[in-house]
Amino acid sequence: MSELLRLATAGSVDDGKSTLIGRLLYDSKAIFQDQLDAIEATSVRMGAEYTNLALLTDGLRAEREQGITIDVAYRYFATPRRKFIIADTPGHTQYTRNMVTGASTADLALILVDARKGLVEQSRRHAFLSSLLQIPHLVLCVNKMDLVDWSEERFLEIADEFRDFAAKLDIGDLTSIPVSALQGDNVVGRSANMGWYEGTSLLHHMEQVHFASDRNLIDARFPVQYVLRPYSNEMPDYRGYAGTVAGGGFKPGDEVLVLPSGFTSKVRAIDTAAGPVDEAFAPMSVTITLTDEIDISRGDMICRPHNQPRVTQDIEAMVCWMDETSALTPRTKLAIKHTTRTARALVKDLQYRLDVNTLHRDEDATSLGLNEIGRVTLRTTLPLFADDYRRNRTTGSFILIDEDTNATVAGGMIL
Repeated sequence: MSELLRLATAGSVDDGKSTLIGRLLYDSKAIFQDQLDAIEATSVRMGAEYTNLALLTDGLRAEREQGITIDVAYRYFATPRRKFIIADTPGHTQYTRNMVTGASTADLALILVDARKGLVEQSRRHAFLSSLLQIPHLVLCVNKMDLVDWSEERFLEIADEFRDFAAKLDIGDLTSIPVSALQGDNVVGRSANMGWYEGTSLLHHMEQVHFASDRNLIDARFPVQYVLRPYSNEMPDYRGYAGTVAGGGFKPGDEVLVLPSGFTSKVRAIDTAAGPVDEAFAPMSVTITLTDEIDISRGDMICRPHNQPRVTQDIEAMVCWMDETSALTPRTKLAIKHTTRTARALVKDLQYRLDVNTLHRDEDATSLGLNEIGRVTLRTTLPLFADDYRRNRTTGSFILIDEDTNATVAGGMIL
C-alpha cells in the first residue's frame, strides 16, 4: 500500500502556487485529456499566450477573474511511490483562516517565494503559521528563476535569509529548491538551466521525504466515535468501539484504560472493513472489542493505564478566530469539539493577541477579530482528554462552534 503525503502550499500573491501545482499535475500525467482541453480553451479565451496551468486549481470564478487563490483547493494525484493530497491555500492576509484550515493536517508545507521579490511579509507569516501548526517538513520553493537568469547567487541569498528567519521558529526540517513553475524546471525533473544546483527536483523530494515517524507512535490514543451493536445470530453479544487511532498503536491482548470512567480491560480483537488485523496504529480507522463489558460511549478515550492524556477542564491554547460577524472576547460562551468529545466552553481570559508578521505579543488586546491569533484560557463543562499540540496534533487540537448558528468560529492548538 503506497503512503499518503498531505501537502499545503503557501506564498504571497502571484508567487505561482497554482501554476506550480498545475505543473506537478501536468508533468506527472495526473490530469485527463478533457481537463487539459478545457484549460487550453479557457487560456485562449482569456488571451493568454500559453496554457495557464493555474486554472487546474483556481476553480472559483472570482479566482480566475482576479488571478488569485481565495478558497482552499484540494488536488489528488499519485506516483508509483506515493499518493498526494495538495491543499492550494490562499496567500492574502484576509484569508489566513483558509490557510490554517488547509494546512492543519499537512505533513509538508511548500512555501513559494518570487525570486525577483525575495522574502516578503507574507512569506514570513506563512513560515510562522506552518511552525504554529507544527508541520514537520518545510520546502522553500524559490520560483520564477527564469526571470532572474537562473542566478545561483540570487537563490542562495533568498535561501539564507529564509533559513535565518526559520531559525527563530520551531521548524524541524527545511529544504530549499530553485524552480520555474511556468517552464517546469526542477518541478518533476531536474533542470538543465541550473547546473549549479545539486539537489533533487521537487517531486523527487516529495516522494522521498520521511514522514512516517512524524506521527506520535508512543502515546496510544483511541477516541471512541461510535458504539457498534450489529445484532446477528452469529454475534449476538458483539460490542465494538469504532473510531480512528489518534496516536500510538493497539494490539489484541494489550491492557487498556477507558476515560473518563477509569475502568481497565484488554483488547480482544481489532476489526477493519477488510477484516481483523494484528495491530492498529495512527491514522487507521478500526473497531476495537474488549474482553470486559464496560459502559463506553462516544467521546470516551481508550488509552494505556500508564500512559494517559491530561484530563482537564482548563485549557491553555493558541486560537485562530475565523468568524466575520463576531469577535472572541473574555466571557464568550461557545461549544468546543475535541476529537469525538463535545462540550461547552467559556473564554476565561485573552492573554495576548499575536502579530503574525512581527511575532509581537499585544498583552493589552481585549478581543480577537477575523484571522487574528491569540493565546486564550478556556474552561469547559466536561473534562477533555488532551495532549499538547506539539506532541499530538489530533488530541492537541479543537474547534470552537457558535451554538446559535452552528458555525465553526475558531480553531485551537492546546499548549
